[in-house]
Amino acid sequence: MKINEQLVLVTGGSRGLGAAIARSFVREGAQVIINYYQSKERAEKLAEELGPRALALQGDIRSKEDMENLFRKAEEHFGKSVTTIIHNALIDFQFDSDNKKDAFTIEWEDVKKQLEGSVRGALNIIQAGLEKMKASKFGRIITIGTNLFQNPVVSYHDYTTAKAALLALTRNMAQELGPYNITVNMVSGGLLKTTDASRATSDEVFKLIEATTPLRRVTSPEELADAVLFFASPWSRAVTGQNLVVDGGLVMD
Repeated sequence: MKINEQLVLVTGGSRGLGAAIARSFVREGAQVIINYYQSKERAEKLAEELGPRALALQGDIRSKEDMENLFRKAEEHFGKSVTTIIHNALIDFQFDSDNKKDAFTIEWEDVKKQLEGSVRGALNIIQAGLEKMKASKFGRIITIGTNLFQNPVVSYHDYTTAKAALLALTRNMAQELGPYNITVNMVSGGLLKTTDASRATSDEVFKLIEATTPLRRVTSPEELADAVLFFASPWSRAVTGQNLVVDGGLVMD
């Protein structure tokens, strides 16, 4: 299925990387659901900017009922079911290396909060769309990961652990859903310049990344968003269970 035929759900789609992903898909002709939890004004403003192919819908990814209702409303509005899921939402996290909790202070509740967003959220949205994808024999599921679980230059214990678990879920889903022509892949960025979550990052850290990255620049949300398009496109139809690192070559795997 071509991108311009797809109905795409972007969780956490009102700002930062999510907004860049929504813009990329609309640019390529897709219809897009901008999912938000609290950022109502920003989500609706983005939907207005993107025009009739975009719709802002509220829903907490941690709630199975919310996600089922969101998929139902999206189908009622666009007259077709969701074909493509981008799991991007991030729950209450800042890339603040100066004020993060370290090995002595991190608590299980911190880790649990990130697991709830990354893994429980993924499970809820995948299950909400799965029956329709199976029936239509087409589905594209793309999770957003991080290069930090390959090279934890900063020990964000809660965030990185949750994203590593999300990669495991991504690959398990890829294995099980492949017979239905549903692919499941991950796109992992590094620190992006700039999103709401990376605003807390110091200029010194960004300069260090620039100096040690082969492309000599920090990856932008727009660059990562365009890489997400590949996994939704016909060109990736034989690719599933993969993790594509998009960070200018900082991590090579």
